[in-house]
Amino acid sequence: MLRFLFRRLLVAIPTLFLVITVAFFMMRAAPGSPFVNERQLSPEVEKVIQAQYGMDRPLVEQYVSYLGDVVRGDFGPSLKYRDKTVLDILKENYGVSLKLGLSAILIAALMGVSLGVIAALRQNKVADYATMTLAILGVCIPTFVTAPLLVLFFASRLGWLPTAGWNNGALLNMVLPVAVLALPQIAIISRLTRAGMIEVLRSNYIRTARAKGLPDNLIVRKHALRAAILPLVSYLGPACAGLLTGSLVVEKIFNLPGLGKFFVISALQRDYTVVMGMVIVYALLILTLNLIADMMYAALDPRVKLS
Repeated sequence: MLRFLFRRLLVAIPTLFLVITVAFFMMRAAPGSPFVNERQLSPEVEKVIQAQYGMDRPLVEQYVSYLGDVVRGDFGPSLKYRDKTVLDILKENYGVSLKLGLSAILIAALMGVSLGVIAALRQNKVADYATMTLAILGVCIPTFVTAPLLVLFFASRLGWLPTAGWNNGALLNMVLPVAVLALPQIAIISRLTRAGMIEVLRSNYIRTARAKGLPDNLIVRKHALRAAILPLVSYLGPACAGLLTGSLVVEKIFNLPGLGKFFVISALQRDYTVVMGMVIVYALLILTLNLIADMMYAALDPRVKLS
């Protein structure tokens, strides 16, 4: 186990370094400046501001300095939000994305696995066709279409739910954004579970279990499901990272103060440090959750050894 963790760490460090490097130079290559707004600054004032943030130095020197700050856990000050650092912005807004993301992934996992198992056990029957039809619709219809339709029906016409806003995480305000986030994940998870379950149910050890007279519900719960969700474990790592760091579309449509919304605003405003901070957080989540997924994979499948 320790050898496995050490090897993954050796891979993660250069991967993170590459992500930071590419993101840094891509942001600086983008046209525009964080100091350009409706009120045009004089060249003298702009030079003073650039010197204050160290942006008057050569680009390579800025990169080396930024890399050193990141190693020390300092993502720098925001270039647009006065008297706030990148860490301040992350701390203030990560709670919204975390709450929405965790709720969505839990609902998606429970409903997706359940629907996938039902579809596999009722293969080529009405339940299977209905589940897969819903799954295809969930994958094909993007969230920027689903969100307005749900708002129109449940908020505008029926008046059951608020159209937008966070309201300190009130349950009613979370229903629509969590539903929009969860629907495509339910579709993907149900398809993965169905495919894995069908393959496992045709395997020799399942036939042996049935020949011994074990009841079907015990075979599914104790033997088939454990092997069928292995492809799902690999998928959940990146999926969780995407949901936990906020959905750009959903948070914008529902006017939620999460990381996704701030990422879009910061990118449009050329707030380099905030965008870089969020990219680094996303990369760290991807690496960490993929590591957890590999460990779960080994726990579920005894044939996989971590060494």
